[in-house]
Amino acid sequence: MSLMKDWENIVAANSQDAMSQQKFWTEYYMLEKGIYEKLLEEPDKIVTGTVKELAEIYAVEPAIMIGFLDGINESINTPNTIESLEEDSKVMLEINLELLYKNMVAAKTDWLYELPQWEALISEERRKELYKEQKSSTTIVKGKKVGRNEPCPCGSGKKYKHCCGR
Repeated sequence: MSLMKDWENIVAANSQDAMSQQKFWTEYYMLEKGIYEKLLEEPDKIVTGTVKELAEIYAVEPAIMIGFLDGINESINTPNTIESLEEDSKVMLEINLELLYKNMVAAKTDWLYELPQWEALISEERRKELYKEQKSSTTIVKGKKVGRNEPCPCGSGKKYKHCCGR
């Protein structure tokens, strides 16, 4: 069985009731925060090793490491094939810091994108820009509504009500 299945089983087992689910995720988020703190202390270092080795380095179980890898996968330069990873599978974490920051904002994980380690990595102005970019990328902006007596936007020269507005 793949480690991803193990991770999914752990999540399912801890989702039986709201109390156990909250306890599980609170504990997981603390582990995740600890891993990010260590990673961001040495941002230029490309972390490589087997899943088991990384789990030992960051003091978590291999299945928990898979949960972490699944979360960071979109923020690394060469994504790993999470579904097929086993304990002895080699992984590489070459982190794109700006993308990681934006993904943390998108996930609404303020305990991660407000870590003090970011101050040394990305300037405050740039972090604000990245924050705004991410927030505006999910904002839907409606175009101007065409009035029934205005020229049709298709370019026919007819009024909208006599053309595409039917």
